[in-house]
Amino acid sequence: MKALNAAVPETPVATLGSLRRQTLVTLRWAAVLGQALALIIVSQFLGFDYPLIACGLAILASAAVNIVVTFTMPLDRRVSDFEAYMQLGFDLWQLAGLLWLTGGITNPFAILFLAPVVTAATTLSRWVVMALGVMAMTLSLTLVFVYQPLPWSPAGSFDLPMVFKLGIWMAICVGSTFTSLYAWRTTKESRKMAFALATAESKLAHEQKLSALGGLAAAAAHELGTPLATIQVVAKEMSREVEAGSPLAEDAALILSQSLRCREILEQLSQRGDEGDMIHNVLYPEDLLEEAAEPFIGRNKDISISSIGEGADPILQRQSELLYALKNYVDNAVDFASSRVELSAEWDEKTLTINVDDDGPGFETALLGRLGQPYASTRRRSRTAGGLGLGVFISGTLIERTGGRVRYSRSPMGGARVQAIWPRDRLSKIDR
Repeated sequence: MKALNAAVPETPVATLGSLRRQTLVTLRWAAVLGQALALIIVSQFLGFDYPLIACGLAILASAAVNIVVTFTMPLDRRVSDFEAYMQLGFDLWQLAGLLWLTGGITNPFAILFLAPVVTAATTLSRWVVMALGVMAMTLSLTLVFVYQPLPWSPAGSFDLPMVFKLGIWMAICVGSTFTSLYAWRTTKESRKMAFALATAESKLAHEQKLSALGGLAAAAAHELGTPLATIQVVAKEMSREVEAGSPLAEDAALILSQSLRCREILEQLSQRGDEGDMIHNVLYPEDLLEEAAEPFIGRNKDISISSIGEGADPILQRQSELLYALKNYVDNAVDFASSRVELSAEWDEKTLTINVDDDGPGFETALLGRLGQPYASTRRRSRTAGGLGLGVFISGTLIERTGGRVRYSRSPMGGARVQAIWPRDRLSKIDR
């Protein structure tokens, strides 16, 4: 649990990224089709003259690369950053060649310089994005000064001022930078959220597995009680009927003692706190808080528990999500508290509220709006405790799964308060 409470560092980018070779091949085929279609429309329908053979060879070069990649490499594999850089870099050079033949930076399709850079920003490491960005800016700047005339009627009659060409180049640079940053940031947040949710699901599955194992142990203890009792009765009868001191008497005594030992073990299993039987699954709010606080007693912090409300006490259904979330909040409170932690339950006819208060440094005011987000450090560090991060997100997610919501604020004790609130009909199993 401690590992969850610390802010989790950004996961390093592996050698193999999340971009599949099939994706690169598919995008290149789409580019080949689009470029060929554009050339046909310009020449056949618009009647503009341009170096058709040279442009066709440039398009065939892309098709040739796709054919080689398809027949020499498995398409369902992820590509390394270097391979992705080489393939996307080729696409930039191929595009630059086509634009050089058809008007350079004045060709409206110069905007397509953004495509390889943005593709890299969503899936690849930073160095690939930066390298492709520099390549795109350099090639597009070259096309400001060096290019064949834009196909026009009459030929050579259309020429933009240099300042306008530089403006187009600046627009491509700014567009590439802004779009890439936006795509990179969005993808990064999406990955963080996916990883945090996967971690929450993993922890919840672990808790539920432990609870299920406890239920199996209780069921085994119940089912084995009857045959063990029969063995004890038979062993007692054997010990009475055989001659004292004989080998059979010793065997009967051994069977009786071992059956008694087995019965004691099964009784201990049946008294476990997670057996999942109908009686144990029923919890009062104070019982819930005591169970959440039990692992942290003896850590040199005073933990007090109280419960008060209007009407009858809510009777709750034991849930792994709820217990894990509360234990995590109590763990954090104990870590940050100076000397005291207070757990309290309050209820009325409509809601149940559980408060976890401590007398530590509290939450930073500037971060109150970000509390509960993954990878956000939400508490000022003390001498003995680290920051809160993924653990708070997981706990909040589990509370929401049980139908509640979480609030973070300053405690009347001077430290932090974590307040979990549920509609009573969502959390209560029965009312007395």
